[in-house]
Amino acid sequence: MKRIFLFIVTNLAVLALLSLVLFVIEQVFGVRLGQDGLGGLLAFAAVFGFGGALISLALSKWTAKRIMGVRVIGQPQSDLEAWLLGTVARLAEQARIGMPEVGIFDAEEMNAFATGARRNAALVAVSSGLLRGMTRPQAEAVLGHEMSHVANGDMVTLTLLQGVLNTFVIFLARIIGGIVDRTLLKNDREGSGLGFFVTTLVAQFVLGIFASMIVCWFSRYREFRADRGGANLAGTANMIGALESLKRSSHGEPMPAQMQAFGINGEPGGMMRLFMSHPPLDERIAALRGAGGLTT
Repeated sequence: MKRIFLFIVTNLAVLALLSLVLFVIEQVFGVRLGQDGLGGLLAFAAVFGFGGALISLALSKWTAKRIMGVRVIGQPQSDLEAWLLGTVARLAEQARIGMPEVGIFDAEEMNAFATGARRNAALVAVSSGLLRGMTRPQAEAVLGHEMSHVANGDMVTLTLLQGVLNTFVIFLARIIGGIVDRTLLKNDREGSGLGFFVTTLVAQFVLGIFASMIVCWFSRYREFRADRGGANLAGTANMIGALESLKRSSHGEPMPAQMQAFGINGEPGGMMRLFMSHPPLDERIAALRGAGGLTT
């Protein structure tokens, strides 16, 4: 899995763009959107909040391809590519989902991701480093992990959660903007002018960061479920072996910052642990050992 951070970044960018468009509309046409009491503001925030999340979801596959430089496999050009297509097709049948697009991206780091707005029209991609550094059973387990994300509808669930969070981010940001506009800037026309827009935008960004922590917490929770899915599809020992292989790999070219939290392998430290989309590998391995009754 490797969609969360990119989804969050895209979502924040979309919200910022929507806020700018809204400001222009209000200034040009003198329309005060979402100003009919708190109920009207909440309804307005829900429309824009869920709209931003849905746009981010719709762009997820296209954005991931562009950022990661994914080469989608049409006709396999090697035995490895034929194996990759055949394995994904078999796992898709086992998971009862449509055949996704399959691609490879050039990176030394062992990683993989799945993304897309619909479970029957997803994209699954693996790094060249993973194909070189893992055995085929381990790589199959990683693919099973990613296919489990697709089968579980994780992106849709994430979008609903992000839509709810966006709603409250927009709602609270405009309230904060109104308070600052009225009390500090002494604006006679509350909710208008550049001061209100800048304050609201800053508050929206700060609140969006806190909302992102909640999204990442949810992502960490669902990683355990995807690990179990990968174990069911490809074998517990192979899933554990894949995670142990990731743990041993401490070299290689890191993924772009926009995509680090989207991969199966990613463990920032310090304050960035709050934005971890994945639990520590040791915890994931221990969970699989416990679920499978395996010991070291």
